[in-house]
Parts: sequence; C-alpha cells; structure tokens
Amino acid sequence: MRLTKIIPTLTLGVGLGLAIGGFALAGERPAPSPEMDAWMKAAKLGPYDTGKHDWAEIEKKAKEEGAVVIYSASSRMAKVAKRFMDKYPGIKATSYDLGSVKTIEKTVREQSANLFNADIITTGGSGQVVHELWGKNRIVNFVPDMFKDKIPLAYREPVLIRVLEAVVFMYNGEAYPDAPPVKNIWEFTEPRWKGKLVMKDPLQSLTNYMGVATLVQHADEMAAAYHRYTGKNIVLHEGVPDAGYELLYRLLHNDLVILKSGSKSAKASGKPGQKNPPAFFGAMTYYRYNFSKGLVNRFFIKLDPAAKIIYPTYTAIAARAPHPNAAKLFTAFLLGSAELKADMKLKKPYKKGRSAELLQGLLPYFEPGSKSPRNDVPFPEGGEAWDDMKAWTVDPDFMYREGPKVRDFWIQESAG
Repeated sequence: MRLTKIIPTLTLGVGLGLAIGGFALAGERPAPSPEMDAWMKAAKLGPYDTGKHDWAEIEKKAKEEGAVVIYSASSRMAKVAKRFMDKYPGIKATSYDLGSVKTIEKTVREQSANLFNADIITTGGSGQVVHELWGKNRIVNFVPDMFKDKIPLAYREPVLIRVLEAVVFMYNGEAYPDAPPVKNIWEFTEPRWKGKLVMKDPLQSLTNYMGVATLVQHADEMAAAYHRYTGKNIVLHEGVPDAGYELLYRLLHNDLVILKSGSKSAKASGKPGQKNPPAFFGAMTYYRYNFSKGLVNRFFIKLDPAAKIIYPTYTAIAARAPHPNAAKLFTAFLLGSAELKADMKLKKPYKKGRSAELLQGLLPYFEPGSKSPRNDVPFPEGGEAWDDMKAWTVDPDFMYREGPKVRDFWIQESAG
C-alpha cells in the first residue's frame, strides 16, 4: 500500500476541547414550550430549581405520586429499582431495559407523539444525550443538593453523570507476570502483535464505538506517541487523514480480532494457561471476571499515550415526567447515601448489610472499572488502579459530529 503523507509531531495542550465540549451548544437550546415551562414550574425543575431541596417534602410528594418509570440502557437498573422499592415501599419503580440506542429512540419517538410516560432517562451515548435530549428540552438536569459540592462541574453539567466507566487495554498477567508486554499503543500495530489484539465489534457495542472514536479524536497525541516510540514522524497511508485514523488503519490491517461478545473477548485475553495470549481492548468492568470467573487479566496502567477512555452514563428527569418528585428521589438514590466517605472500607459482600445500605443505587455498579462521579465514594476491591491510569474522556460534541465518519472508516477498512 502506498504511503503518502508525513505528519510532523506537534506539541499541544491535552484536553482543552474536552473541557469545553458538551457546553458548546448551551446557547443554541430552544426555549421550552409553554406546557414544558408550566410543568417545570410546578415540579420546581429547570429554571425553577433553586438548588436547595426539601427532601422531606420531596419524599412526601413522591409517595403521593406512588410510582417512578425508568428508561434505562442497563439491565442492572432493575436491581436498583427493587432496592429503591425496599427503601420506599409506597413507590412502585418500573425499569425498562432498552439499551443505549433504544432508550434515546423511545424517548424521542414518544415525546414527538406528545406521550410523556417516563420519569427517568438514564443511558450512555454522550453525543445523543447532550444534543438530542438535553439540547432539545427532552430531559431536565437535576442534581440533588447534598451532592452538588461532591461532584465536579464537568460531571453534573449539562447533564448529571451517575456512573463513570472506561474502555481499557488488558493483558494476561499469568503469561506476563513481571511487566506488561506493551508500553506504547503503536506496538499493537507491529507484526509480533498480528492477530493478537481482540475486541468486541464497535458496530455492535456503543462502549467500544466511543472508545475507538476517542482514539481517533486524539490524532495529535497519537502522532506524538508514534514519534516517542519510533523516533520518526508518522507516515500516513493514502486516504488516511491523520494519525488517529492511521492507528485504526494499522490495527485493522494487523488482523485485529473482532468478536461479537465482550465477555468472550475478555476471556480470550485472560484465560489462564495460555502461552501466547492476545491482549484485550474493551470495557474495564470485565476485570470483574478475575474474581468471578478466574481470569488473570491485568491493566496496561502506563500505556502511552493514554491508558483508559472514560465514558459517562447520564441520568436526567424526562420532560413532563408524570412523577417528578419520585424521579428526584430516585436520582438521589442512584448516587448512594450521603454518609459515604472516600476513606471508608466497605465490606464484602457489598450487597448485604451496611455496605448495601450505604451504596443504595450505586450497588450494582460498585465493581472495578466503574466509578461514582462523587469524589467521596471509595473504590471497590480491585478498582484502585483507576486513579493511576492516564485518561481521555469521551467528548459528546466529537461523537455527535465526527462519530459517523469514524464508523464509515471502520466499515471500509475492516471489509478490506
């Protein structure tokens, strides 16, 4: 294949675009309809939310409403709903497990038909959530006042994040007990890693799709990492626009192994007893299989140029929700007890006793690879590596604007 362009290494500040992305369209939001405005005023939401919340009053009104309906991308939300009903037996919580794409599609379709059935919308898909839902007044952001000072601004505006997760690279720690086999991401494009990097198809996984797109977004950092690895400026293949896309090109043409299952991908890397195992790219939460399935995966903690890609799962109150106070109460429950402290050592099993009481709606997500947006929640066992790994964060503006181009490039090159 012909090589055409040489890209000189650039030194740029990292993360500037991420710091402002997601707020870019704030001024472009349309004014709410009169019906929406009246609902927000009655519910004390949006511009009528003073930031000070009377939780005794909210709980009283929530019990009068008697129900809360959740549209969720997570099957684990059903467990949260059950625990919520245990704590508030007068409120029936119904969770619909729709997946990320269908959660957004169903919300848009119903509201366009003037149907307002949902109270809580909780899903990933940052570009669609910020632009299609929040940006078009289909959801209202709500941050419980007791957590406002414990959640960084970037995690509570424009839409509250209820849990942070990440895409990472992992390797078989039994086969490589002393050190990770790779230090620089470009090593995965070398012949010795041909057919030895495995992942779930990003066209079937929003998680991996966001991960792949974020690698592409950081083209300048990719070019700099290539220079650190080889001592040379990167040479692009014909038709490849930058170093981010070049990484994808080279991975795909180095026989990247693409499976239909994330768990099988993690097992391919982490199954013990292998002499020459592949590495894994995918959700960090699969590290939990080390504890439940006997895998031996480890994180590439110091991978150059970044070791993890953080992606958010949002939660918001649906426009004109029929049970707004129950939705407020459920939002607070999702974030865990206000009694949690960063230096606490929660005891296993987390689903029982005091640990479960404190974690509340965080419980099903309290595992390595997931992190509360709150700065005062401790890590689960095995999750301490989170703070040691350099991270990039999924940018909703980039996903919304450039994501389709990344998808098309992937389809084209994976077919070749």
